[in-house]
Amino acid sequence: MDMHELVLKTRSYRGFDESVKITREQLLKLVDLARLSASSQNKQPLRYFLSYTPEQNAVIQPLTGWARRLPDLKLPREGHRPTAFIVVLIDKTFGDPVAFKRDVGIVSQSIMLGATEMGLSGCMIGNFSAEKVSAALDLPENLHPELILALGKGDETIKIVPLKEGEKFDYYRDENDVHYVPKRALEDIVLN
Repeated sequence: MDMHELVLKTRSYRGFDESVKITREQLLKLVDLARLSASSQNKQPLRYFLSYTPEQNAVIQPLTGWARRLPDLKLPREGHRPTAFIVVLIDKTFGDPVAFKRDVGIVSQSIMLGATEMGLSGCMIGNFSAEKVSAALDLPENLHPELILALGKGDETIKIVPLKEGEKFDYYRDENDVHYVPKRALEDIVLN
């Protein structure tokens, strides 16, 4: 699969096939991609909490908020939840966590692209209380939860559609539960 196809297939899934389990070894391969990714000043301040058992996933799942643009839907639906999570943490002993937010984005996209290449799917979740996640996972004070990556085998259809000037950016679903993601045209974002 070439890079263009890989990026096109790396979407935010909110429904998963729960019969497909993710192993610790698969998660370690994904975190290894993060480890090898660029890091501000090469400080490598990020740490990762891996969750791949039903018991641990049941602790994390209710702490996450999904699909804010679809407030009438409760996603993921029962029986379609992710089978693994990676909680991306900033180790505050390396300095101000704000300085490392770009690292979080870089490693998270590396992980998601790697998951897609493995035939998996995921969703980056920023809608959670860092304090509640820290307490639930019994994290040391120096580790700040910055992003939660939900992973599994996607079991929904996602389509990219053109976004025209003046149209809403909101993603939406049709009556068949197909998820549509509007994207600007290339000529609308390049300045010269």
